[in-house]
Amino acid sequence: MSNGSERIAVIVGGASGIGWATAQALAADGCRVTIADLNGEGARERAAELGGPHAAAQVDVTDEPSVQRVFDGLGPLDIAVNCAGFSNLGLITDMPVDDFRAVIDVCLTGAFIVAKHAGRTLRDGGSLVQVSSLNGRQPAAGMSAYCAAKAGLSMLTQVAALEMGPRGIRVNAVAPGFVHTPLTAAAASVPGVVEDYIDNTVLGRAGTPADIANAVVYLCSPGSSWLTGEVLDINGGAHLKRYPDLMGHVMKLVEQS
Repeated sequence: MSNGSERIAVIVGGASGIGWATAQALAADGCRVTIADLNGEGARERAAELGGPHAAAQVDVTDEPSVQRVFDGLGPLDIAVNCAGFSNLGLITDMPVDDFRAVIDVCLTGAFIVAKHAGRTLRDGGSLVQVSSLNGRQPAAGMSAYCAAKAGLSMLTQVAALEMGPRGIRVNAVAPGFVHTPLTAAAASVPGVVEDYIDNTVLGRAGTPADIANAVVYLCSPGSSWLTGEVLDINGGAHLKRYPDLMGHVMKLVEQS
């Protein structure tokens, strides 16, 4: 329970990348953090790095009972952040339906399940933040599932803001551009991909997990108390240019191998 000053937060997908940076940033901001992740051992290791009174939980966002157990076990919350997600690559005409569904299940249906149980557990005046993507607004060949899921997440965020607003719960999303994380490591290993991203980013650099975490902390703070239903682009201006030709770089690598 909150002691009146300490806020209680859960970070879903908090064991690595943006989620881990967010857990660290919220802990530094005075929150008591629970790191929930599919990788339960990783979550426990990260919680141990933060030290007491921070905690860990194992969760699968595609399994509603798993999500419900985590939220029910935490009790009243002030902050919920959902960073769970993954992507795959393949042309629509080649992609097995199960591969498409797998991304939708985590990135969109999973986000709905987290929002459902966060909305039931957050105190009045709490904050829910979902991690979306530049791909929610910019299409990328070979990324149909991820683009569709993140575009859907933008609208889900707005609907949740409408529904939870009467209780003072603010629902927002952050939409990162290219950030070096375990999620983007495979794409970054393809020659030319990172350079193409940076060439199409106005500020001329990739993002860091801390760039995104700092924005999440703001969205969960009293300083953003009149902001809800927002999808905040944090991409160095990449939304002003074109999306990199990821599929083209991959095909070139395949041809050379």
